[in-house]
Amino acid sequence: MTTRSQNLDQALDYHLRNTCFTTPAAATGRDWYRALAHVVRDDLAGRWQETQSTYESKRAKQVHYLSAEFLLGRALSQNLLATDLFHEAQRTLEKRGLVLSEVLEGEPDPGLGNGGLGRLAACFLESMATLGIPGFGQGIRYQYGIFEQQIRAGQQVEIGDDWLRYGNVWEVPKPDERVTVMFYGRTQHHVDENGQFSVRWVDTKKIWGIPYDTPVAGFGTPHVNTLRLWSAQPMSAFDLSVFNAGDYRMAVEERTLVEAISKVLYPADHTDEGKELRLKQQVFFCTCAVADIMRRFDQKYDDINDLPGAMAIQLNDTHPAITVAELMRILVDERHIPWDQAWELTTATTAYTNHTLMPEALEKWPAMMFRNLLPRHFEIIQEIDRRFLRQVIAKWPNDDAKVSATRIISHEPDYTIRMAHLATVGSHRVNGVAALHSELIKSTLLPDFHDLYPAKFVNKTNGVTPRRWVHGANPALSSLITEVAGEGWQRDLAKVQALDAHASDTGMQQRIREIKNDNKRRLADALQRQHGLILDHESIFDIQIKRIHEYKRQLLAALYAISRYLRIKDGEDLPPRTLIFGGKAAPGYAVAKHHIRFIHDVSSMIALDPAVRDRLNVVFVPNYNVSWAELLIPAANLSEQISMAGKEASGTGNMKFAMNGALTIGTLDGANVEIREAVGEENFFLFGHTADEVRTLKRSYRPSVFIEQSPALSRVLELVESGFFSHHAPDRYHGLVHALRHEDTWLVCADFDEYADAQDRVDQAWLTPANWTCSAVRNIARVHRFSSDRTISEYASEIWNTPPVELNT
Repeated sequence: MTTRSQNLDQALDYHLRNTCFTTPAAATGRDWYRALAHVVRDDLAGRWQETQSTYESKRAKQVHYLSAEFLLGRALSQNLLATDLFHEAQRTLEKRGLVLSEVLEGEPDPGLGNGGLGRLAACFLESMATLGIPGFGQGIRYQYGIFEQQIRAGQQVEIGDDWLRYGNVWEVPKPDERVTVMFYGRTQHHVDENGQFSVRWVDTKKIWGIPYDTPVAGFGTPHVNTLRLWSAQPMSAFDLSVFNAGDYRMAVEERTLVEAISKVLYPADHTDEGKELRLKQQVFFCTCAVADIMRRFDQKYDDINDLPGAMAIQLNDTHPAITVAELMRILVDERHIPWDQAWELTTATTAYTNHTLMPEALEKWPAMMFRNLLPRHFEIIQEIDRRFLRQVIAKWPNDDAKVSATRIISHEPDYTIRMAHLATVGSHRVNGVAALHSELIKSTLLPDFHDLYPAKFVNKTNGVTPRRWVHGANPALSSLITEVAGEGWQRDLAKVQALDAHASDTGMQQRIREIKNDNKRRLADALQRQHGLILDHESIFDIQIKRIHEYKRQLLAALYAISRYLRIKDGEDLPPRTLIFGGKAAPGYAVAKHHIRFIHDVSSMIALDPAVRDRLNVVFVPNYNVSWAELLIPAANLSEQISMAGKEASGTGNMKFAMNGALTIGTLDGANVEIREAVGEENFFLFGHTADEVRTLKRSYRPSVFIEQSPALSRVLELVESGFFSHHAPDRYHGLVHALRHEDTWLVCADFDEYADAQDRVDQAWLTPANWTCSAVRNIARVHRFSSDRTISEYASEIWNTPPVELNT
């Protein structure tokens, strides 16, 4: 009888010879990765086809999740778990003298996202597949994703991330389903033969959108959903006559310009050309997605009024907001649907998730640029704006301030199109991503829209998939949870509550400490092997990994590191601490990049001091990505979630850390509020001004008052200002200190002392291992509500009206 191991063994040989064109004896590490990935893809293929055919045969309502980012992480390890082939693959490779973990390293991280937005989208797709929700991701197939971060002399240097250099095993090109995308041109208005006003968009520049499909496997279910990413290609063929005439540049210029649309995630937008390229990217993938949605609809439905019952479109932030205008264009111009009916269909089909509380981060496009690139969409948005303003004026007669604040096309202070306003008006639901965030949207970010449409605004607190972030990233903890909670907790995270009853058991605590210490050693080994960084795994691993941004306040943690350094120098006996930073700053974000350099200079000086380096270590992990997160998060003792209250929409790193038994030090910001409620305030280190207190303080904030009241902060700032951390350039951080003394936009000075006090509480808790571990267990046991399965179930029932689908048997 043939065993599954024998089948796997034979399939590996087959793909080594017929796909990789090599032999087991000659195969490289990348060959083994490709062969194993093809074996797993073969296993998924039948399930994928069956899933899609069932959705079609049952005319299941489809959810199309539109996002500029999908930060997937490596696929092979997760697909091995989803197909239940992980241990078989491990055993099969061991017989051949290979180690699975090393083979997995052959897969690059797809850099198709910048941080939480893209990682959330990936978690949501996986949860939709696991729950049997007919979900489709729609985005861009960036040739170069988020840049590779290198650190040179303490400074971030961006290198192109050519993640496709060796191809992508998982994607399936579908050129037969390509889509036409149009730019520029002009509009012609006329009355047709039936006396109906109509518009033609003519003289356009046309390109192709080519779809590439990637399977998204559910866990413990046969469902396999689809992520469809679009690549831009020119319609015209290579002009050989121009090339042969000697004008080589002209022969390739058009192709280069078109392909640039899907070349790079978030091209720099400090120039008009960069802004237009970003706008083109959004138009491109939204046009492709809407065309794909309508193609799928037309295959099964004849009545356009069935659209909201057949399709749900979720806009992940404002990047896909052009979808509202594009769907209206399709319905009005191409399907000849009357405006009012088309608008009702559009809003009933579309929903919008807001991810930011910072008005400056809500996208606005220069109106003249938009009009030049998309003349027909501009006219449609003008009409949406005109009709919407009727409602505003009816609600607030003679209130010009309300009109100015709410209109979609802003005339003051500049002539721009406000994409968040378009998305809000054009959707039947607008949701925030944490309870606090959703309330702040209603009260401070979009209060007038809430007054107009109170029923539109709902909350959907974010979640993360426990399959990747516990079961995959922390296998030892996964096994322990299975022992205590039983099988199936990966699909029903509420079962982990069983650990709560054992939080004080010495045996349980010992197991948890052993698992955590093993994960810390694993991280320390990886950092030493890849970056030469030395970590004391017995110290507190205090980790802050996220996008580098002023509001996330990596600077606050770095200043605290200096204060701790000075206290140790003064003779205080503090527990050994390793502060670990990781994250990327946007290429054009000079202040954030300066903070990275500051962290490195602080790290270097501390490492040079023999009196301190055994008690304190500051390290920065270069090129932080999903794969590094899978090592860092299980190793963390302390999770840094220290953004200024009222600025972080939700956060998902905070959830992943808590699921893996890290305690949180944080403000009452984003999902921290709900995490603290879930785990218990005694298992969370709280500090800082609340969102309401921040608003009050900002009215007359003087950072000098807080600096004068804090001897520790005063001493730190004086040391930085003296050039102690930058001997060869003593004035390097004068600007940083000056900004803190006179502006301090993010209340670093106002929260510093409370942060330091909270860190003292961390030290005290650490000195009692039983209490610390008890809190760690309670974090693991009590954060089940932060599974993305719960979030997606709420979206499906309360926004999309999309029930799970059973596959045909």
